[in-house]
Amino acid sequence: MTDQLINLHGDVLAAMRRGPKNFERLSSALSDHDDPSDHGLDLFRERLISGDPALKALWGRTLTSWDLDESASWSTTEPQTDARRTEVYAKLGFGSDICKALGLAVPLDKGPRQLVISDAFQRWYTKDTAAVRPFYWTAYERLLRSKGWSDRAVASLDEASHSIIERLADPTRSEAYGARGLVVGYVQSGKTANFTGVIAKAIDAGYRLVIVLGGTLNLLRGQTQRRLDMELIGRENILRGAAPEDVTALVGIDYQDDEDWPHKFVSHGGRPSTLGAFDIERLTTRLDDYKGLMQGIRALDIEKLDRTLPLYDPANLHHAAARVMVVKKNKSVLEKLVQDLKKIGPILTEVPALIIDDESDQASVNTTDPRKWEAGKVTRTAINGQISALLKLLPRGQYVGYTATPFANVLVNPDDGEDIFPRDFLLSLPRPSGYMGVQDFHDLESTIPASERNSANSQEKAHVRGIYKDTGDRLLEAMDAFVLAGALKLYRIRQGIQESKFRHHTMLVHESVKMADHAALAQRLNTMWHSSYGSSESHERLAELFESDFSIVSQSRANGLPVPPAYEDLRPHISRARQLISSGGHPVIVVNGDSERDYEQAELDFDRTPNVWKILVGGTKLSRGFTVEGLTITYYRRKTQQADTLMQMGRWFGFRDGYRDLVRLYIGREEPFGKDKTIDLYEAFEAICQDEETFRAQLGQYAEMIEGEPQLTPSKVLPLVSQHLALVKPSARNKMFHSELVEIRSPGKPIEPAAYPESPEGIRRNTERWRPLLHVFGAEPKTLALPPDESSPLRRTFQAKTTLVSHSALVSVLSQLEWEGDNHFRPHLNYLAQLDGTLARVDKWLLVAPLTSASQRVEASVLDSAPCSLVRRNRQLGKASFGRISGLEHRRWAQALIDNAQSDGASHTDRLAIGRQTGVVLLYPAVEAKTDAELRSAAAQGVADPSKVILAFTIFSPREANDSSRRLLRYQAKRSGN
Repeated sequence: MTDQLINLHGDVLAAMRRGPKNFERLSSALSDHDDPSDHGLDLFRERLISGDPALKALWGRTLTSWDLDESASWSTTEPQTDARRTEVYAKLGFGSDICKALGLAVPLDKGPRQLVISDAFQRWYTKDTAAVRPFYWTAYERLLRSKGWSDRAVASLDEASHSIIERLADPTRSEAYGARGLVVGYVQSGKTANFTGVIAKAIDAGYRLVIVLGGTLNLLRGQTQRRLDMELIGRENILRGAAPEDVTALVGIDYQDDEDWPHKFVSHGGRPSTLGAFDIERLTTRLDDYKGLMQGIRALDIEKLDRTLPLYDPANLHHAAARVMVVKKNKSVLEKLVQDLKKIGPILTEVPALIIDDESDQASVNTTDPRKWEAGKVTRTAINGQISALLKLLPRGQYVGYTATPFANVLVNPDDGEDIFPRDFLLSLPRPSGYMGVQDFHDLESTIPASERNSANSQEKAHVRGIYKDTGDRLLEAMDAFVLAGALKLYRIRQGIQESKFRHHTMLVHESVKMADHAALAQRLNTMWHSSYGSSESHERLAELFESDFSIVSQSRANGLPVPPAYEDLRPHISRARQLISSGGHPVIVVNGDSERDYEQAELDFDRTPNVWKILVGGTKLSRGFTVEGLTITYYRRKTQQADTLMQMGRWFGFRDGYRDLVRLYIGREEPFGKDKTIDLYEAFEAICQDEETFRAQLGQYAEMIEGEPQLTPSKVLPLVSQHLALVKPSARNKMFHSELVEIRSPGKPIEPAAYPESPEGIRRNTERWRPLLHVFGAEPKTLALPPDESSPLRRTFQAKTTLVSHSALVSVLSQLEWEGDNHFRPHLNYLAQLDGTLARVDKWLLVAPLTSASQRVEASVLDSAPCSLVRRNRQLGKASFGRISGLEHRRWAQALIDNAQSDGASHTDRLAIGRQTGVVLLYPAVEAKTDAELRSAAAQGVADPSKVILAFTIFSPREANDSSRRLLRYQAKRSGN
């Protein structure tokens, strides 16, 4: 029976393509029935309340799209806010009862948003423009929904891809322009899905040549080609119009032996050119990289309907087929492509082209030393030189790089017009739903004391297993965890969980970059495998690990997935898991070396091999681009100090649908590092990931447009990076930019410098400069309370000593302080100094010295002050800077105080409130110490050595401490002498 309500609502929502309009007026105009009950709001509300799945799906897609719309011309409110949803309801003309029902059926998602730092651009690509020719995007969107993507995920991808396309040049513009952009995702977070969406929209809009630089290995290039063939190009384009059942047409097709062909490959319902759209011609295949234009040079001599007009004229452009190639970042391959393109001639100047560079910080960046260049001539690395040549050949070529580690890309010389610096835009993708990233392995924001953490309230306790000197290497335990996790997956399949979630099951062992070490480790693992299972002792060992680890974690984190009540219920699946892992006679695959043959092992082809249940041993070759499908157990002990390398090694980041609770990371906590040193790899990951998150947060802070103009363009991102990536030498940064950041305004936001002096003399001098304000330590302790919030419903308290100091006294101290390396505090100080009324007025500052809990408090006098509460802080790996200075609860208290500042200027002493012209400073007498025992030793006589006490601080200026321009950054040209 036809569902009249669904049909009507579908028609009405389709008519609201440009934004929400009055629902009743539209429904009355579009309804074929006179009976108002067929489309009445009462029936609508009743079916929403009853949970009608079709109605929820219909409205879910539309509301979510409106919620996330970043460029909504119909809206005056911010995306993903209550104000946006309220505005939508008002435009629809709904009463409170319908609004409430819709709010319950389609809750507002306030998750992370994309962040865009962009130069000014011509707005040629609108929602209306996109809706005129949406052929390939519509097919891709339909495919994503069929794969189970949520409305939120699809809408987010829609918005991100739209934001990228609108910043490229209009393919029909007469004047050639090639945009340069960078898209920053997370390690193994689905960047391929994003650039597939970008390609779909780009070719719909008129781009007729797409070149995807798909990694540095045949395997990675082939994976990207297959993904595009399956999800975008589709059966009909692959078969060139032949029927799938035509046996002769299948000869030579590269997916004959692919178990997903053809049913999982997108179908367009016919050859696109016969459906009013245009075809896509593949210039590379699943197995064949670019080897020359196999159909001759004419393969890129794109046909014109009207040869008197250029190709980019709409009369020609929208009738021409698009060409797509996926090529490896290999010197000889790219040289061949460049040489072939040179033969084509003038038509190239008319072709709107798009170059997508996957893992764009690998191989693509020019890493030659400028000091060795010949005068006036840039020397390029091999791959960078070929990319530069491609861009010169394609004046209408747009370059979009993709990476999870963007620092190398934003350090490219912005004045080199032939390079790939992202001069036009830098877009940071939001953390996708269901993704396991650093937040899922580290307790970054936890306020729970370490002694009270367990697998239910701690990510570290649930997923991380440290390898210490006194624990042994835990390699057999990690292998046992791999077997147990595999058995648990089989148990879940038996309990009705979809088998495809567990198609692959893998363990990664990464200890060294040396091939000899890999061979020895693989031999050891094989020996352990054949000697450690099949006996009653092995079952006792597995049962103990199940009861002490997996059972406990899964009980609190399985999220409704089946968990066996006891090991005996799991035992029948242990044997089958072992069989799958040891299929082919060996459980271990070694992946290393410089040869492609290492990647041609059948068990490494996750696309074509039905089930890969193996232990992978390797080094660098497993640390970038290559996705280890089904990765559940990671054993990681390799050391490095390079930030981007470290991030790319995090193969345990990714999507783990159906087995998040089973994921384990065995990681070195005390690895030898240099002479008489050790490195905690877990803390190293935490530090570099915090730096990345801070980078993203700063992008978000400056993404807001002011009076229609960007306050931060990509060429200004570098100074922000330099504050957080200390491993990049300052001299290299200074050579690459011709401006410097001189002021950072942070009204209502914390300022927390971290690069304090390392020498005892520098520390002592800084401590002496704080002497005029050390009377704060003599104040009576107060109990300060945090109001309940989302992090905790309880009222939490801490003790602190407080005093009020004048603005001039504070700035006098701050302006004298020394810093290690570049003075990244100076732009903040330039801002704070103007709060004497020049920019805005701050009358005084509430100086707060938090006390540690009474049971752990270590007190000592500093420079004859009253006893103060010392705290332990440590510098980050390889950096002069510390990790977070302020305690999380102290920071939240200070932020709440600033956010709730009273206009009457009530004193903090009686109402725990401050005026709108009062700021807050958290002050910590910090000692570099690894243990509490070292801290106590520093205060053994009740007097602390001022050369060992770093007076570290976090400053919160008032929320209104800015002028009417609302600008947050100020730059000036560097003097030539600098």
